[in-house]
This record gives sequence, structure tokens and C-alpha cells, in this order.
Amino acid sequence: MASTLLTKAFVGASSSCEPSRLASLRHSDLGSANLRISTHRRSPPKKLEIHAAGSTYGNYFRVTTYGESHGGGVGCIIDGCPPRFPISEADLQADLDRRRPGQSRITTPRKETDTCTIFSGVADGYTTGSPIMINVPNTDQRGKDYSEMSKAYRPSHADATYDFKYGVRSVEGGGRSSARETIGRVASGAVAKKILKAYSGTEILAYVSQAHTVVLPEDVVDHNTLTLEQVESNIVRCPDPEYAEKMIAAIDAVRVRGDSVGGVVTCIVRNAPRGLGSPVFDKLEAELAKAAMSLPATKGFEIGSGFAGTLLTGSEHNDAFYTDENGRIRTRTNRSGGIQGGISNGEIIYMRIAFKPTSTIGRKQNTVTRDKNETELIARGRHDPCVVPRAVPMVEAMVALVLVDQLMAQYAQCELFPINPDFQEPLKGPELYSAALF
Repeated sequence: MASTLLTKAFVGASSSCEPSRLASLRHSDLGSANLRISTHRRSPPKKLEIHAAGSTYGNYFRVTTYGESHGGGVGCIIDGCPPRFPISEADLQADLDRRRPGQSRITTPRKETDTCTIFSGVADGYTTGSPIMINVPNTDQRGKDYSEMSKAYRPSHADATYDFKYGVRSVEGGGRSSARETIGRVASGAVAKKILKAYSGTEILAYVSQAHTVVLPEDVVDHNTLTLEQVESNIVRCPDPEYAEKMIAAIDAVRVRGDSVGGVVTCIVRNAPRGLGSPVFDKLEAELAKAAMSLPATKGFEIGSGFAGTLLTGSEHNDAFYTDENGRIRTRTNRSGGIQGGISNGEIIYMRIAFKPTSTIGRKQNTVTRDKNETELIARGRHDPCVVPRAVPMVEAMVALVLVDQLMAQYAQCELFPINPDFQEPLKGPELYSAALF
């Protein structure tokens, strides 16, 4: 019986290990001293490093981020960006400036200019179709601020779980778990946003709709007319001045106590092409949820009516169809949030992402050390008392990365041959396409 189990050569076996020779092995051969099985263990690497998978997003427009909070720098590599598209460092810098630390008293006081440099993939101001590398140096590292954290785990941070997974971690500033990693996302998201705007007129805007217990009522902001200028008009990035002041006061109240609060970022997408997303596993809202929930400190995701929709009946919740003056099929309401059956329907896509209070706070907390002894920890370093104001461009970036990847997928599958004009709309207008190229 034993010999019949050895009738096929092992993958990668030498030519001397013929199936017939293996099949001729007898029990006595297997038990003899002539058969030697090596149990030599490989020596551990001399230098321990984290080899983290999960640093790439996208199928067609693929983005890989790299770098750590207090390393030499952070950034991204974009693979699959369409060629002949105008991109400059200035296009990226505007969103990086919105994300950077040290903007106001309600953000971390770390001082970084977050100045980006494009190292490859762009020639004479146009993309070449080859991978685009974007780098941002770290210039204000304070590794000594994290000496206590190298020995003790910060509660609710990624310190312990990184050790559980890898057995080693970068202790300065949280390493890859730091929000500084999102620089690569924001830079690549700026490229994606420009492509979407030029190709299909798509606009992506996010804003703070809740800070701690201060909640912006849903009917205050008109998603049809919302502008970037309204969002950027105050340091908390809430487009309503009255509620913005209340949010700032709520953050200030915990900041002076060395504590933190969470909040909610609402994101809208106007002029999203119809047909983005796929049935079953790759539904558009599923991709958006994954992308949004991959951001640091996220704890919840809602699209359209979200959890509030569970309180309605079907007759109350359904979005009735009608034909507008241009002959387009529309919905009179938008509780679906612009997505039905996992596919965009052309209405405004809107979603909400919940962010927890910042884990690292300046108050004494109970924890354990890496050698499992209980202790108390007061975290040093510089941290946001509330992450949501700086999370606004991060959310926009992740939504843009999802949509541009889905746009390329839709073009590849459903516009390879002429569309069915009775039901489908072209993804682009000639004037937008020309603007994208020239």
C-alpha cells in the first residue's frame, strides 16, 4: 500500500527520482539506515524586517504604498495609469497639503511640509504608461518620543497585533499602522480624481458631518451644490459655519485634557458614470466599504440610507423611477445612495465613514509590556485629538481609487464593442476626453 502512494514525482524533484524508482521502494527501504531525511532548520535572518502583504489596492489602476512613520520617507507606486495624461507635482500637492499635520490647533503639531516628488512614470508633464513613483520625505522624526512604547503596548493601537502577527514591529510612531502611510493613498488618489474629472466630469467631495456628539443634520448640506471652498472654509472641514464652531469647541474641550474624540466623514460623488461595479462579490458598495475601512481608525461604513433604512418599510424606502426632460431614467429619491444591485445608477453616491477616537492619548492608561508585565503608560509624541478633519482628503482619495479602477474595468469589459444605446450611456463625452489628453 505504501508503494502505491509514491507513483508521482515530486514537483522540482531531480531526474534521478523517476516514478518507477520511487514506486519500487519497500517498507524495509523506508526504515533502513540508508534513507536520510534532512531536518536542518534554516538560520533566522540576521536583520528582522516586517514583510507586510496587503499594501496594494486595485486591479487595473494598482497602487502600492510604502514607508513608515519615522523612516526616511513614505509614498506610493501607481501601476496601470493611462498614458498621455497630464500630471504634475502641483496636482498632487494640493491634496497632500489638506492631509498634512500641523494645520491647526485641532490637529497633530508635527511639522511636515509633505512636499512630493515624482520620480518616474511622467515625462514632459504627461504620464508615460509606466509605473509612477511618488515620494515624500519624513523631516520631523522624533523617535525618542516612542521609547516607552517600544516596551509597552498602547491600548487600542496596532502595537500588540503587529507583534502577534509578525513577531517584530517598527515601534517609532506605529510604523506602517501610522496615518502617515496614507500620504501614498492621497497622492495616488489625487491622480485618480483628476482622471475621473477629466474623463467623466466626476467630482468627489468629503466633509466632517460629526465630531464627538456634535452631529450635522442631513438636510443642512445640499449635495447638489456643495463646493470644496465650503468644506475648506474652517479648520474642522464642516461646510456649515454654525456646526463647525460647535465641532471645534468639542475637540478643543478634550484636547486640553490630553484626550481624544471620534467622528464621521460624509463623502459624495457627483456625475459618477452609470454601470460601475459588478454583481455578487465585486459590488461597488463592497469595494467602497473595503477601501474606506482600510483607512486607519475606521469603525463603520454606511451607504445611502444605511442603518436608518432598516426603520423604513419597502414602500417608504424604494426609489421610484421616472424619465427626466432629457430622456434619462432617474430616481425621484436616492435612499439607495447611487448604487443598486452593486452597480452605480448615475445618481449621487453618498456614504458615511465612522472614525474612532485617536488611540494614542496623553493620559495614563493601564496596559502590559512586551514581556507580559502589567504597567501604566502615558504616551508621548504628537497626535491628533480628533482624526476626522485630516481624514477628509484620505476618504476622497480611497473613493477615487475605487472609482477609477472600476471605470477602467467597465471600459475594458462593456465598451470593447459598441454599446447598446437603448440602455447604456458612453462613459465619456468627446470634449472631456480631449481635455484629458490636451
